[in-house]
Amino acid sequence: MRQSLKVVEKKRAYESIVHQVMALIENGKLKQGDQLPSERELTEIFKVSRTTVREAIRTLESMKLLQSRQGNGTYVLATSEEELVQPLAAALFNAEDDIRDIFYVRKIIEPHVAELAAENATPREIAEMEEILKRQERCIDRNESIIETDSAFHSLMACASRNQVVERISVALVDFLKQSREFFLPEDDQNNRRPNRSLEGHKLVLAAIKEGDAGGAKRSMLQHLEDIEDIVFKNKGKGGGD
Repeated sequence: MRQSLKVVEKKRAYESIVHQVMALIENGKLKQGDQLPSERELTEIFKVSRTTVREAIRTLESMKLLQSRQGNGTYVLATSEEELVQPLAAALFNAEDDIRDIFYVRKIIEPHVAELAAENATPREIAEMEEILKRQERCIDRNESIIETDSAFHSLMACASRNQVVERISVALVDFLKQSREFFLPEDDQNNRRPNRSLEGHKLVLAAIKEGDAGGAKRSMLQHLEDIEDIVFKNKGKGGGD
């Protein structure tokens, strides 16, 4: 693991340390339960002060990726992609965020995710998205929640974008929404209007992705988000909850 760490530049050096450690965790070179080198060793590896090393470790601890045990060193807590995304979601979003702000961010990010997916999705990914929408349709027919299928569709589309940064941000956003969607997006609107509209929007987005129509996928996703946003705020205005 020592061989994978590099000397960092002095300016905002702690951020470089954080990024290097996160990359090692993500790549499996640091696994859950592994112990990091001592502070003294890390200062020698990175050529920085102990204060910088401690700042980086505190940052990683706040993200629930590391744990310092008094007198016993620092250990890795998180290893899986899901565990890495959760602290990112917590850092970017919280329960106090206004739903309008959340939709604003979604409308910036997700149309571009759909655009990239139309350019890069494999036949297997397209088939998986089609199956997800079939499950979503069955959920609606049974008057069951579509939260799981909705999240799965958006997550797979982000994966198909083939842009790791976009994917991580999108998955963090989806993870946050999955946790808060029951509060923000009630399923009990009249005649299941939101779930049905959601399914219709997903089908249009997927049709464009299947055709490799990047512009069409981008436009369809934006329209889909605007449609759902309109339903949510009409419900709010009628006292239908957040």
